[in-house]
Amino acid sequence: MSGEKQQKMEELAALCRQCDSCGLCLGRHNVVFGVGDPDAEVMFIGEGPGEQEDLRGEPFVGKAGILLDKYLAAIDLDRHKNIYIANIVKCRPPQNRDPEDKEQDTCLPWLRKQFAVIRPKIIVCLGRIAAARIIKPDIRITREHGKLFRKGGVIMMPVLHPAALLRNPRDKAPALEDFLRLQELIKNECEHTYGPD
Repeated sequence: MSGEKQQKMEELAALCRQCDSCGLCLGRHNVVFGVGDPDAEVMFIGEGPGEQEDLRGEPFVGKAGILLDKYLAAIDLDRHKNIYIANIVKCRPPQNRDPEDKEQDTCLPWLRKQFAVIRPKIIVCLGRIAAARIIKPDIRITREHGKLFRKGGVIMMPVLHPAALLRNPRDKAPALEDFLRLQELIKNECEHTYGPD
């Protein structure tokens, strides 16, 4: 792990913890900045933290996060070793509601700063809200999950949100197919070796 990138991320996280630019700061326990390797070539982006994430200060640690970790493990990825995970908004929206556009607008500069440090080759958008914000506003996640898009030299893939898979278990198999496609994409596009130690 690059010491310089790690230091930049720690400095950004410290600044983000002081943010009070929108009303979401009023109800937070923790700013959920992100987790993972700042040298990662693959970055996962969700919409925002839920209750467990807010309490623990780490993205995707509730039931949906446990499921996400299983999908990651199936393709030799690990949130602490070879990817980076962040959200569009860094504070929990009340009752886990969707983050409002103005909240996303206010928080997006933090994500851009993370992106500028990491400089990933591949971005995976977890769910409709992240995909609509990052890839294209009119995305149809149920039809376009697993498809590849290219923006600014970065390959982007929308996938179904793990929370949606918990609500609709029949979608777990297609979601696994998307992750297997991601595995092939990583092998073809990334320089680092992604696999078991």
